[in-house]
Amino acid sequence: MDSNKERKRGDGKTSNMISFLGGRNTLFVLVSILLIGFIILIYNQVSFIFYPIRIFFSTVVLPVILATISYYLLRPILRLLERVKIPRVWGIFIIFVGTIGVITLLVLLVLPFLKEQFNNLIKEFPTYFKQLILNLDHFLRNSIFSSYYKELDINVHSFFDSGLENIGKFLTDTIGGIASGVTTFVSALTGFVLSIVTVPFLLFYMLKDGEKLPKLIIRMLPPRLRDDAEIIFKDADHQISSYIQGLIFVAMSIGIMVSIGFLIIGMDYALLLGVLAMFTSVVPYLGPLIAITPAVIIAIVTSPFMLIKLAVVWTIVQLIDGKIISPQIMGKSLHTHPITIIFVLLTAGSLFGVAGVILGIPGYALVKVVVSHLFKLFRIRYNKFEKDEEMHYDLRE
Repeated sequence: MDSNKERKRGDGKTSNMISFLGGRNTLFVLVSILLIGFIILIYNQVSFIFYPIRIFFSTVVLPVILATISYYLLRPILRLLERVKIPRVWGIFIIFVGTIGVITLLVLLVLPFLKEQFNNLIKEFPTYFKQLILNLDHFLRNSIFSSYYKELDINVHSFFDSGLENIGKFLTDTIGGIASGVTTFVSALTGFVLSIVTVPFLLFYMLKDGEKLPKLIIRMLPPRLRDDAEIIFKDADHQISSYIQGLIFVAMSIGIMVSIGFLIIGMDYALLLGVLAMFTSVVPYLGPLIAITPAVIIAIVTSPFMLIKLAVVWTIVQLIDGKIISPQIMGKSLHTHPITIIFVLLTAGSLFGVAGVILGIPGYALVKVVVSHLFKLFRIRYNKFEKDEEMHYDLRE
């Protein structure tokens, strides 16, 4: 009897301790976190085993991304061709021929003009920059901050003179660096060319069999998981499709509006700046800032009135995009707060560079779809085992 009482007292102390720590579920979570950390530690010690896998993914990621973007852009056209009773393979052939024709037309007609403008801008940009610094120096010397600015004892002319003297040395060092890294450059260029060549083959099979892959994966899953997996695949496909198609259309609209606006106000390099705005607009929030910087420098050097006209054109473009185009095309599909998007861009950019900045938002959208659905399943399971109805999750949210 005494031993049984002592055992019960011991069990009571143990139960009280477990309750104090948050219950058995909390202990289970803590032990799981420790096991996950231990597994990560082990994998970190044997990471060399996964080096071939890392090389494989780094090699295929570029063609897969390019083929995926092309797939979501061309899939609506393929579906339209199928509606008019054109077989899928013939529809893919028509799409490929049309795409090659459009690319050839752009290369022959638009690319030479853009190349000429780009070369001229590269040659003249140092002059623009120098004039900008001189104008800024003149403004500060004749402003209310002149006394503070003169105390800094900044001689802009001597800065440019010393810079011109060091151009020869800079060019020599640069050429030497290029020569030493030519092997790496050739290797990277070879990998890029191979990736581009691989894209049409991947795209062909994605257009031909892309819609069969989710069904195949769903059939491999246990029957109990198939309905939920199908919902996740459909939501993810909708998110990626809406984002890519909407983003490309919005980017083209911004590029066209900026080019037309700059041509109207007489801005130099209007078409080139419009193309720059089109490409940089794929990066939310940060893209417009990158696009407008060279335009501001050119406008300031040209005349103060040109800067005012630039501000008017840019404001009109942003208003049309923010109030009409983006809400109608992109809609509220991502349901993501701007602060969240900025944090995603900064984190993805730090981890994966330019690719992370471009792919961070659609990647976040995919993760959000999966996590949201898993949380929905958790709420259903929680309500099932929670007896107090007042403590139930509202599944309509």
